[in-house]
Amino acid sequence: MSPNASVDADTATDAVLLKLDRNIFHHGGLGVIRSLGRLGIRVHAMREDRFAPAGASRYARGSALPMPACADPADVLELLDRLAGRLPGPALLVATDDAGAILLAEHGDKLRPRYLFPNPPADLPRRVAGKATLAEICRAAGVPHPATMVPVDAAEATAFADAYGYPVVAKVNLPWSADKAVGLQSTTVVHSRHAMLGLVARARRATGDGPDTGLLLQEYLPPGPDGTRQDWFFHGYFDASARCLFGHTGIKERSFPVHAGLTSYGRWAPNERLRAEAVALLSGLGYQGAVDLDYRRDPRDDSYRLLDFNPRLGAQFRLFQDSAGIDVVRALHLDLTGRDVTAGEAVPDRTLVVENFDPIAALAYRREGHLSVRSWLASVRAADEAAWFSFDDPVPFLLTGARTLWQAAEHRLRR
Repeated sequence: MSPNASVDADTATDAVLLKLDRNIFHHGGLGVIRSLGRLGIRVHAMREDRFAPAGASRYARGSALPMPACADPADVLELLDRLAGRLPGPALLVATDDAGAILLAEHGDKLRPRYLFPNPPADLPRRVAGKATLAEICRAAGVPHPATMVPVDAAEATAFADAYGYPVVAKVNLPWSADKAVGLQSTTVVHSRHAMLGLVARARRATGDGPDTGLLLQEYLPPGPDGTRQDWFFHGYFDASARCLFGHTGIKERSFPVHAGLTSYGRWAPNERLRAEAVALLSGLGYQGAVDLDYRRDPRDDSYRLLDFNPRLGAQFRLFQDSAGIDVVRALHLDLTGRDVTAGEAVPDRTLVVENFDPIAALAYRREGHLSVRSWLASVRAADEAAWFSFDDPVPFLLTGARTLWQAAEHRLRR
């Protein structure tokens, strides 16, 4: 029996993707489209343009509307309200980025009952998505977290780095669109004082007269005795009573940028200790909905330090499809349409590769001496799930390849 066959989905309830980050290479949206679309659920994809890879999926039943030019709540709510009038009934609303999750928590009451979506405490998504406020939450909850500060100027930034030593992890602490305007990566590993000063200067151009640099600095957690790092993540779904109906842990085999970015090759790795810590934190906060937490194991005290808290669906959620065909977005759809979420058995060592980022990441790991060309090729061939390629839905993969090449050519021409 196919895993899809055991999922008792309500195919009469459509799904709509809420996507405010104009990143055409965000593969989480395509994962939602395929996961629900294969169950016969109509999925309406909000996309950047007519050639956006995810929107070209055979399982995307139609483009909702062009993405809003900015994340102004009034404009987004008006767009969704217009769309609701064209749908056959209340639809599931799935946020694929932090900005969408925050908007729904703070302004979503105006969309009920035309849409179905979780109802966490109104201030919680913004607090956990904020790099500085997450550190405060961790301190209050007794959750291990890297040493963190928000420097007000270059002097404080360099003083922090001098105290903890280079490298230092720098994260953008700006509104979701400002970092795009100045070309900053969300996370950067800073290796020198010169690089720190340059990063602060670029961030300052985005903040203008802001009260700080627009950056959050964290200590760089050391590798283990064998020179490798253990970067973990937890993906789950919590119901209206903050109970975990579905949740599993995985490990980043490779990431892009290396050791600091998104998962380019992930593996399902059960870790009951980490899962229990994650569930206790989320239930204690009264969290509802899909969630993606990033951790790094600290070999100094054998703790798992929480690095990032994404109050929405994680991009690599398709790694966790269990023996009954349940994944995070299917659990979300089942629960909000009044069905039981009957999870199956875990599938340890199931793997997922992100084809447009993993080759670049592999080069960095090879330079470090942790990966050979042969072992990389073997891992890619053995991957159980690909972010973009699928035999039953090839067009998104082809468009991703074409647009990746086009962007690389544009970058070379600009240089």
